[in-house]
Amino acid sequence: QVQLVESGGGLVQAGGSLRLSCAASGSIISINYMGWYRQGPGKQRELVAHITSGGSTNYGDSVKGRFTIFRENAKNTVYLQMNSLIPEDTAVYYCHARTPRYDYWGQGTQVTVSS
Repeated sequence: QVQLVESGGGLVQAGGSLRLSCAASGSIISINYMGWYRQGPGKQRELVAHITSGGSTNYGDSVKGRFTIFRENAKNTVYLQMNSLIPEDTAVYYCHARTPRYDYWGQGTQVTVSS
């Protein structure tokens, strides 16, 4: 079992920045990669970014160049630094962890970008 606890969402003006955090606990040694997905109003859930246990990263096209994912292994925590936010980034952001057998999800954190 893996537990994921997110923090860092909130309300920000367009052009601003936010940092999300996701702390993992439990069977963390089994995690292949962690990352973030988001679901905006009336939209399907989409990949934002993920990072492998080896440090390789992958980003959704809509956030490339604006968002950065990185990890702090000593704290079992993955961060999403979001810069140059636009109203289209408004969504519930979900932390995700993949193991060989299961996918785990956090409870979600709301990010709202005002124009």
